[in-house]
Amino acid sequence: MTDQVLILGGQGRIGNSIAQDVLQHTEAEVVVTRRRPDPATSPQGRLTARTLDLGDPNALAAAIAQADLVIHCAGPFHNRDGRVLKTCISQGVNYLDVSDCVPFTRRALALNEAAQAAGVTAIINTGVFPGVSNSMVRQCVEAFNDVDDQPQEVFLGYVVSGSGGAGVTVMRTTFLGLLQPFQAWVNGQWQGKWPYRDRQVIDFPDPFGAVGVYWYEVPETYTLVDSFPVQTVVTKFGSAPDLYSRLTSLVARWCPKPLLKQPAAIEFLSRVSYGMTQVSDRWSGTGIGIWAEVTGGRRRYRSTFMYGDTAIAAGVGTGSLAALLLAGELQHPGVHPVEQALPTLLFERTLHQRGLHTTHGWEDW
Repeated sequence: MTDQVLILGGQGRIGNSIAQDVLQHTEAEVVVTRRRPDPATSPQGRLTARTLDLGDPNALAAAIAQADLVIHCAGPFHNRDGRVLKTCISQGVNYLDVSDCVPFTRRALALNEAAQAAGVTAIINTGVFPGVSNSMVRQCVEAFNDVDDQPQEVFLGYVVSGSGGAGVTVMRTTFLGLLQPFQAWVNGQWQGKWPYRDRQVIDFPDPFGAVGVYWYEVPETYTLVDSFPVQTVVTKFGSAPDLYSRLTSLVARWCPKPLLKQPAAIEFLSRVSYGMTQVSDRWSGTGIGIWAEVTGGRRRYRSTFMYGDTAIAAGVGTGSLAALLLAGELQHPGVHPVEQALPTLLFERTLHQRGLHTTHGWEDW
């Protein structure tokens, strides 16, 4: 029988990119959903569109019951309660998501034992960052296995051009991340950090060059601490053109926090930002750059990844995991971040199959 992949929120930019990757690299039938019907959407070969309200538990359960794999793309995830994952566990269906929200990550990881007992492989925070970025750190950490040194510090820097080819939901996620300080693992202890502070310039490979990046809370801030015995994990994000980062930094510093907590304010900022990027995307592009670096006592290993469309890169990150799960090559019951579930050899192989790669190696210390 043909496998069925259910992509919740699959008609958005990232969801559509995942659907296209799954269609290209598997024989599965793909069902994409959205909350409201779209008269312009019609079935295309192995791709079918349906209307599904995630707030209707009966309809959600019925849709999941027909699937062999569920991919949750219906963000932002700040207010998601984990019901999709819980339903997958209760029905024994494997699960992926593109969550990029720390509270949601913690709610999902709390279901680890239930997923193990049900034999369900659930991999969270997939996509490009988080997702590909997690695997790049594992790639760097494992390089230390063959040398007389131990990894001590992880640095992750991200840059996105304009909108990144994604929709307004990503803008909402960015501004929601400015509301409060977060805890970062620095020198063996948790320390408070404010988002969009402590600017640091990273010389990314072409086409980005020197880009300013700032502290930002992402799931990797926490999951990498659990995954690897390091003393420091730094996660910093920036935009190209640099004007967007500087404007966001001003909002983070000076906009009254009670105002930022108002949904209308978040929506206004998101819409304005998205409108600006629709203009600048024409010349800045929508690419993604990731700089992963692991430092030991005497050596440093670095991995970089560049791609011209962030949404498509996210589709590759999640779609490759979907293909591995459907082929039975990846079985890891429980709820895991990408770096705990995906072996480096499989990560590198799936990128190569899609014509992508990381550039990695030892750096002079």
